[in-house]
Amino acid sequence: MSKFTDIGVEKVGHVGIIEIRRPPLNFFDISLINQIADALEEFDSDIEVRASVLAAQGKAFCAGANFSDPARQEKEAREQSDPADSLGQISHLYIQAVRIFRNKKPIVAAVHGAAIGGGLGLAVSADFRVTCPEARFAANFTKLGFHPGFGLTVTLPELVGKNNAELIFYTSRRLTGEEATKMGLANVCVPQDQVRAEAMKLAQEIAECSPLGLLSTRATMRAGLADRVMAATTHELAEQTRLRATEDFKEGVKATEERRVANFKGR
Repeated sequence: MSKFTDIGVEKVGHVGIIEIRRPPLNFFDISLINQIADALEEFDSDIEVRASVLAAQGKAFCAGANFSDPARQEKEAREQSDPADSLGQISHLYIQAVRIFRNKKPIVAAVHGAAIGGGLGLAVSADFRVTCPEARFAANFTKLGFHPGFGLTVTLPELVGKNNAELIFYTSRRLTGEEATKMGLANVCVPQDQVRAEAMKLAQEIAECSPLGLLSTRATMRAGLADRVMAATTHELAEQTRLRATEDFKEGVKATEERRVANFKGR
């Protein structure tokens, strides 16, 4: 029996495949991120694997944290609990996230649907993203009254440039797959039913190269990235801890659940 409960793991030739299996929206928590990190570490120790594809079942690639969890809502109504409780201890979540950035082999993310909040952080942890017009990319933290996390304050500016990252953060807008590709957030945009096949094609092209050359070159290109992400998550965690205690955060989560514009008070 597989030790993985929320992901599927397989190999096709020299490509490892990780499939998130929490449809339809593939919300993440510590357990899911830990399983992905474990699978990537196994690929790192497997000499036959030279590249990997990160894909997902369901409607979304990863819709981030499940702030709409009914159990959480009931608990909050009863105890005025924190809307972010469903994530578990965020500091532990980020420890697992940094493990993903420490993996040694190229990753291609097959983003066929929404990559929102921490789900965007997960997509950006890959080296490349294959997407489609129907996909949506959003760092919706400020719309929730929150601060970006998952290392996005480092990874997103490095990918799309500082000013584009500011635009994404400050507006919390959703980018289509086409807009994301134009901005450099995604590498390839194809019809939705071709996303995974195109991601496999790219991973297989990478896997045709020398495994030692790949390891060496990627280590150079991503030198220090995991350490920068670790430092970023330390700051992000401090800001998220402060903001999750505010009235605005609770209002932002509630407004998002109710699909309305939030009535923020700045407190």
